[in-house]
Order: sequence, then structure tokens, then C-alpha cells
Amino acid sequence: MQKLCIFVGMTLFSYLGWYVGETFGDFMTAFFTSGSFSLVGVWVGWKSYHRFFA
Repeated sequence: MQKLCIFVGMTLFSYLGWYVGETFGDFMTAFFTSGSFSLVGVWVGWKSYHRFFA
């Protein structure tokens, strides 16, 4: 269940980062913001698992 929460958080935040990066710049900006946001998504998924399921 923990891996599922991390995967969902990473996927959603990566998409959000791509959208934010694409509005501010070109492909590389979207790529780097997507990567940064996916790291935040891993942390959010991990924290949500420990808060709600553990």
C-alpha cells in the first residue's frame, strides 16, 4: 500500500509540475519542474501513507 501511495503522489505531482513548467517556459523548463515536483510527490505519498494507513 505504501508503494501505491508513493506512485500516485509522484504521478499526480509530476503532471502538475509539467503543467506549471509548460506555462512558464519550454520543454526543458517543464521537464525539470516535473522532476522536482515528482520528488515532492514521493514525499507527500509517503507522508499520506504514514498518516492515514499505518
